[in-house]
Amino acid sequence: LYIPADRISILQKYAGADEKEPKLDQVGGRSWGIAKQKAKKSVRRIAKQLVELYALRKHKKGYAFSAPDYFFREFEATFEHDETDDQIKAVEDVLEDMASDRPMDRLICGDVGFGKTEVALRAAFKAVSDGKQVAMLVPTTVLAEQHFETFSARMKPYPYRVGIVSRFKSRAEQTETLARVRAGKIHILIGTHRLLQKDVRFKNLGLLIIDEEQRFGVKQKEKLKKYRALVDVLALTATPIPRTLQMAMMGVRDLSIIETPPEDRLAIQTYLSPFDESTVRRAILAELERGGQVFFVHNRVRTIEQMASRLRDLVPEARLAVAHGQLKERELEEAMIRFLRKEVDVLVCSTIIESGLDIPSANTIVINEVDRLGLSQIYQLRGRVGRSKEKAYAYLLLSRHSRLTRDAEKRLKALMDFTTLGAGLHLALHDLRIRGGGNVLGYAQSGQIAAVGYELYVKLIEQAVAELKGEEWHEEVNPEIHVDVPAFLPEGYVMDADVRLNLYRRLSTLSDEAELPGMREEIKDRFGPFPREVENLLEVMALRLLLKKLGIRRMDVGPSRITLTYPQDGRMDPGGLLDHIAGHPHRYSFAAHNKLAVKVGKIVLPEHFGKIREALLELGAARTPVFDASLGKAEGSASRK
Repeated sequence: LYIPADRISILQKYAGADEKEPKLDQVGGRSWGIAKQKAKKSVRRIAKQLVELYALRKHKKGYAFSAPDYFFREFEATFEHDETDDQIKAVEDVLEDMASDRPMDRLICGDVGFGKTEVALRAAFKAVSDGKQVAMLVPTTVLAEQHFETFSARMKPYPYRVGIVSRFKSRAEQTETLARVRAGKIHILIGTHRLLQKDVRFKNLGLLIIDEEQRFGVKQKEKLKKYRALVDVLALTATPIPRTLQMAMMGVRDLSIIETPPEDRLAIQTYLSPFDESTVRRAILAELERGGQVFFVHNRVRTIEQMASRLRDLVPEARLAVAHGQLKERELEEAMIRFLRKEVDVLVCSTIIESGLDIPSANTIVINEVDRLGLSQIYQLRGRVGRSKEKAYAYLLLSRHSRLTRDAEKRLKALMDFTTLGAGLHLALHDLRIRGGGNVLGYAQSGQIAAVGYELYVKLIEQAVAELKGEEWHEEVNPEIHVDVPAFLPEGYVMDADVRLNLYRRLSTLSDEAELPGMREEIKDRFGPFPREVENLLEVMALRLLLKKLGIRRMDVGPSRITLTYPQDGRMDPGGLLDHIAGHPHRYSFAAHNKLAVKVGKIVLPEHFGKIREALLELGAARTPVFDASLGKAEGSASRK
């Protein structure tokens, strides 16, 4: 299948939601249309829920919290780090939402360790100081314990009690905690999905905080939906959300993005090598010598004890503990708590630590058999270290007989490249399979994303949300120009094929004529004076931008006239053109219901590109009801592209 170089923008890189190679569709076959239809249906369902929920919240009166007072400012001051600008903005957004009488539904998106918990802490403090209770829902028991420790420590100087319900607690302990919650004696309750069970009742719930919502199941989501219309909801996620999706969600879901790392945070030094005992011993001892702790990840429960015993022989000076999901609850709790309290130097564990655990003194992680894990898991696991001012190290060890596929090697290399802080977002855009890719705004959608690719999936969400909000939505016009002149970048002018392709892509994705002079200058500066073919290409690109603005799908240039084809969706309303056409009967004629022929006199290219341009500008000045693709709006109506 060949496409003209000037229309390269219609190609998208396929990024699915899993590691599998995509199944190719036959040109002219039905499978692609069916997959697209299925994805559209699923997207519409999600968008409908979001839009309905938004409408419900809009008309529902919630509780308006008071403005921050002296005690709130005092609580803020107990934060031991300097806030980043993004963090300050996120806190302001949350406080503003809470002060409104419309129930809050805000999503805080930030990389691992960028301070989302602090935003949640301040929201919780605001709620309890206004006499309301707070529920915090987290995906794992270990994370619940971690948050319980953090919240308890920060609330200690104040008369607010923090409680926890999790599988680490006995039935009697849970019953007592829940009785105190009902009586209003516990102000903040932290727990896993146990919080959503019927016996959990609050005296005066005002705020629900949800950590990594996309990790909860369908039934739990349904229960959360009921909460959303009644109380303020603050959701936290480390799943990156691309800019396009942020724009699509404006006015449906409120987003705050934390992209800047804490100032004193250092990037994680990452090494990739085959398993080697001397490397492991050296890595563990180096960390112990500076008073730190080590995570050793071995994600095979069957052989984890053997690995622990091997490490005991290898590093006898280290105190070891083992943690994985198949341990008895008490044993798992004990291992984690001992590690938290620094009674253990090395925690030999499964990927149970992948979500949210925050242990600032653990600054080395060794991940064994890294080739068996997905990129998303590795990225999350690596984020467990480097959460303090200390330099952190991650050792990614390959199985001894590992045969990495080229694809797996590429992805691990990508991870090595993205050692910078806040790389989560950029890494996700580099390879959207990270973190399952399918968790779009808290909804697991990996199957649909795999079917149509991420970029198209995001476009479908934009379309569904716009339509459900009652806005007009048009597919962005990608004009075709049929003109009989050579318009391309010759190999002798730009020799590198990759560079040529990149320039074509950049030219074809320009959205405004104002960007073209800059591109002209750059090309001339890098490759010298333009040969005729390049001059022609730039002229064609300028016409393309004009056609895009006028909502014209295709232009055919003949010896004395141009024929303009409008989209079939009725975007060209002939009524808007009639006055102008009536005044110039010898110049314009309709060749079909969506085709307009314009006489411009003798056309000899490249000399007469200016003539074509003038004819198009004249149409624009005639106030044709056009679709402005650069703004995504049809003139005179609030619509989305």
